[in-house]
Amino acid sequence: MTTLALSPTARPQRAVLRLHRPALTLWGAFLLLAVGALLWVHLFRAPAERHPVDQYFVLTDVNNVMNFLGDVLSYVSTAVAAWTGSALIGRELESGTARLAWTQSVTPARWLTAKLTAAALPLTAGSTLLGLVFAWVWTTDQDVLVTNWSWDRVLVPAGPMSVALVLFALAAGTLAGVALGRALPALAVAAAVTYAARYFFGRTWDDIWPDRHFWPVQLTATAVLLALTALALAAAFTLLGRRTNIKGAAV
Repeated sequence: MTTLALSPTARPQRAVLRLHRPALTLWGAFLLLAVGALLWVHLFRAPAERHPVDQYFVLTDVNNVMNFLGDVLSYVSTAVAAWTGSALIGRELESGTARLAWTQSVTPARWLTAKLTAAALPLTAGSTLLGLVFAWVWTTDQDVLVTNWSWDRVLVPAGPMSVALVLFALAAGTLAGVALGRALPALAVAAAVTYAARYFFGRTWDDIWPDRHFWPVQLTATAVLLALTALALAAAFTLLGRRTNIKGAAV
């Protein structure tokens, strides 16, 4: 009998997971802390507000904690973009690690696909989990929370927009890394672009569409972000293909 060999696509994906294991560990730790903090709000702080000893301080406390968590979760995409542009793509192009991989029967397109797949799966799963838990806590404890759904600290993390923003951040970081080929410039550009997207899509929608409600806004923003994500990824693959073809012809 012969042993089954790993598929060509699986090999680069396993290499990516090994290379970026610290980042995946950090992401897992962040998920545990964020989910734990949300559950703490639901199980301890919200009930304490319903039967307060000092109503002013308890109310301030539970809202401050929930608002802080909403702000943190809504800006996760900016950190993802910075990491993607610098560590995932830019650093490997800058150091020549990517070109070394391309000489070992891994095409540039397969290399980039493996990078994106290995990053997208845990990021999508994790941001989906955070969105579901945040939405559940905010909805269940609405009687003790004063934040309106249209405020960005609720609107962004409480629905599919949060997942779309993370995927857009991954695409923006990828495009910046491929276009610039250097870690630090790609980090700065990707983070700035994603921050701008988060600000625009998370701004107070009452001032833009006063007659809109939560789900129409969420679905509209998510659709636009996914379209931008597809465009950024298409541009990244096209640019990578052109650059590697030019270098290959020069050699």
